[in-house]
Amino acid sequence: MSGRCVILRLIQIGSSLPVSFPTDPTSTFQAGQIGQLKVIGNEIVCGVSDGTAPFGIIDDINTSAFTAPSTDEVVVIPAVGVGDGYGHYISAIEVMKDMRHPSIVRSSFIADVEGLVLNDNNGILVAPAGTILNYDLDGDGINDSIRVIVSYTYRIANIPGDNTTIGSGRITLWFARGIFETDQFDTQQRYVVNATLFCNADGLLTTNQPTSSHPGIAMVSGPPTGINETLELLWY
Repeated sequence: MSGRCVILRLIQIGSSLPVSFPTDPTSTFQAGQIGQLKVIGNEIVCGVSDGTAPFGIIDDINTSAFTAPSTDEVVVIPAVGVGDGYGHYISAIEVMKDMRHPSIVRSSFIADVEGLVLNDNNGILVAPAGTILNYDLDGDGINDSIRVIVSYTYRIANIPGDNTTIGSGRITLWFARGIFETDQFDTQQRYVVNATLFCNADGLLTTNQPTSSHPGIAMVSGPPTGINETLELLWY
């Protein structure tokens, strides 16, 4: 399924077809997340995987808000610097900078500079007074700003969610070996070619194995970048 909000591209799947199961009524999901079979009462249903027994890649939607990743976004926060007596310049006052997107999912945020404060609602990154300046913005040889590389997931504004399972009450999954591209992955992790992919507790692809009993389910064939913010993978 491919669309303006949710991306799941089928790059190479051969002659295999997806399967469908009754939908877990308690699950919300987007195309590209990982599905898992569950038992409710006497019925086998399918919902978002917790990573322990992933079955396939979801190709349906049931969500109130769409999300998308921002990968390796560079944020430069100008500041007024003063010497700290140890050879560094630090910010004299609190300074802040807007990121590309508001409505950030806080648990997805990661930055390569410690001590910064995230305003997740407005998408603002705040550097407290005393933050070390690490970047020379005007090229005069003196650091006058804070350069940060951030990754996060944000909720897409002004586009309502959707539920493609209403008519059928069923959820579609791709489970056979194939190459896929998705924007549903853990933005707090790093991705390199040939890295093993697992499923985390939120049904997202990740390179971080939660426990030794969580199985590897795919391999990175195309890492996300600041230009192409999707993850390409070979599903086992």
